[in-house]
Amino acid sequence: MNLLERTLLAVREPDMALAGPVARRLDSLTKPQDSLGRLEEIALRYCLARGTAMPEPGPKKIVCMAADHGVAEEGVSAYPQAVTAQMVANMLAGGAAINVLARHTGAELELVDMGVAADLSRMAGLRSCRIRAGSNNIARGPAMSVEEAVRAVETGISIAREAASGGFALLGTGDMGIANTTPSSALFAALLPCRPAEVTGRGTGVDDAGLQRKLATIEKALSVNRPRLGDPLSALAALGGFEIAGIAGLIIGGAAFRLPVVVDGFISSAAALCAIRMNPAVARYIFFSHVSAEAGHRFVMDRIGERPVLDLSMRLGEGTGAAIAMSVIEAALKLYREMATFDSAGVSSREGA
Repeated sequence: MNLLERTLLAVREPDMALAGPVARRLDSLTKPQDSLGRLEEIALRYCLARGTAMPEPGPKKIVCMAADHGVAEEGVSAYPQAVTAQMVANMLAGGAAINVLARHTGAELELVDMGVAADLSRMAGLRSCRIRAGSNNIARGPAMSVEEAVRAVETGISIAREAASGGFALLGTGDMGIANTTPSSALFAALLPCRPAEVTGRGTGVDDAGLQRKLATIEKALSVNRPRLGDPLSALAALGGFEIAGIAGLIIGGAAFRLPVVVDGFISSAAALCAIRMNPAVARYIFFSHVSAEAGHRFVMDRIGERPVLDLSMRLGEGTGAAIAMSVIEAALKLYREMATFDSAGVSSREGA
């Protein structure tokens, strides 16, 4: 049994017996019942994921995984493939949006090369876990072998295990990879399942002709790889990317180690769907950070029955949505832990309660 199989077996449904004590504490705080709205739901979900009615606060970490995609040669992105490596360099220099937001929310940021096409071996501060230099073109065959997919997923699991062992209390996902909305849309279409048009948007901003080319590419990828779509791991290998597989591993690992994972946007959600299809209990350990402005993301959230923390019309990726949502989740936990109760504050509770 490999690491992926063992980790999937370790993911269990949370102990719902904790829901009662958590709900009673929320109702005992000095406020009208349910007046903190979704912050109360977030606090409950976090407690269940951690397996305790009074979780200890801890540091936060965002893992941004980067890789290139062979499908970029189909002209599905408004930017050249070289931008992936250039943006990794920008992140390492501290100049990307995720750097600013990670600093703002107080989260540690780790950048991981899962398979960027360029040689990044001389970039200081970059963690190299590369499977190889870019995936294959999914319009012509599988993105990677199942063995490569397992390696990528297990890389994510190992990083999640390190974070859990290191005392982190919240783990966020991020991505960087030109053309990676195309494999993400293909995965959504295969795993929901649905029509590609329902889950495909303009990505980095392709024009109308580019959007039609992207849709045709996804249709072709689904057709070419149809025999390989029988299970979620095979579908991930056929249609995904190395960073998508790595993020799926982060999410599976977080669930196994009871470390709640804040899923970023469109690409991270595709990874999350793969993880959930491998073991549905994984969903109980996830916070979807925001509704991406990328066409189809709201459709996906509705189909899997999830309500993201935020809706800010963002569509950048990198982990930016996860960083902002982490602040909201942390606020919910501080309210839950630090507010006085009616009894401790000597405040009269609601009459008739």
